[in-house]
Amino acid sequence: MNSPTAKPYAGATSATVRELNLRTVWGVIGASAPISRAEISRATGISKPTVSAVLEDLLQIGLVVETADASRGFTYGAVFFKPRPEAAYAVAFDVGARHLRGALAGLDGAEVVRRDADVDGLDAPGMVAASVRLARELAGAAGVAETSVRHAVVGVPGVVDRRDGRVWQAANVTGMEGFAAQEQFSAALGMPVTVENDINLAAHGEYARGSGGDADSFLFLSIGTGVGAGLVLGGNLHRGFKGAAGELDDAFEPEYTDLGDGTLEASVPNAIDPCAEAILQYAARKLPAETDLTPERVFELARAGDPSALDVVREEARRIANYAAVASAVVDVELVVLGGGIGLNGDLLLAPVADHLAARLPYPPRVETSALGSGAVLAGAASLGASLTVEQLIREYFG
Repeated sequence: MNSPTAKPYAGATSATVRELNLRTVWGVIGASAPISRAEISRATGISKPTVSAVLEDLLQIGLVVETADASRGFTYGAVFFKPRPEAAYAVAFDVGARHLRGALAGLDGAEVVRRDADVDGLDAPGMVAASVRLARELAGAAGVAETSVRHAVVGVPGVVDRRDGRVWQAANVTGMEGFAAQEQFSAALGMPVTVENDINLAAHGEYARGSGGDADSFLFLSIGTGVGAGLVLGGNLHRGFKGAAGELDDAFEPEYTDLGDGTLEASVPNAIDPCAEAILQYAARKLPAETDLTPERVFELARAGDPSALDVVREEARRIANYAAVASAVVDVELVVLGGGIGLNGDLLLAPVADHLAARLPYPPRVETSALGSGAVLAGAASLGASLTVEQLIREYFG
């Protein structure tokens, strides 16, 4: 529509079209390698001369390499191309209260090497320093130059403000609340850094390499010490306006505790919270003879057929379904993927959670457990890091 305030459309420049063609050809090569020029042209609808020019760009950047395809027999001299994942690397981090997990990934998102560091007791600045040490260790273990590591993705337990890279609602790591994570990690690591909520990265990991790969839209629901959710909608990670999408605790009316100094602390009502602490309080009433109750012990007893433990599991399934139903009712996801220390007990939880959702929703989603387990965050960070590194190389090439 034309209006006095409308900005005129500048149109696509030749450089823009060239970049778009490059990304298109790169995607086809990644999905179908080894592949020839003629096959790329047919798959993309881009003319053969243009494909040849794009391939020269990709070869210059180092993203692809010429190869042979012995499986096809005689190929009449055709040249084939495949991705070159070792052209550059990304480093991925999963920041936790006790462990810092790290992985070095090639441009295909596959982990080349992985290491964990004990960071129990470290504050946010200490986590940054530990990430620098771990990045160097990963590069050394992989035998690659530190300069070939071009981008870092850091998963943190909190909401990451998309405007300034600060972290909020981060209770697990001392000093992380309000911490300028984007700025601090980037300065210390000496490379571009993307800081992301850890559960969002887990959802991205499940979409790239796990249970969510066959679903266009799904909810990743992590249930353990706390509850977190990540949403993939239309094949894209949905972060929301400020990065707080999936904070399902905020969807329920809170109960308030008087702290004694005139202030009130809001929290999820204990009777509906599926987190470990809340369900263990319920379990303590059902299993009074158990003096050292843990979620692992509850599920162990349930698998052994203990009626009271099975009742606790049914209650936990009801609470999980309550959380999943909130998101499902709003965005109508196809799939719910359960993760976290509690959520991974799919043998006991999947059926009752699915039954509760079917009884509550006219169009209930399927329910599965995470295929990646505790490695979902790191897998998501590695996959995202690889994509961002490729974009970085393309931008640098085109100036």
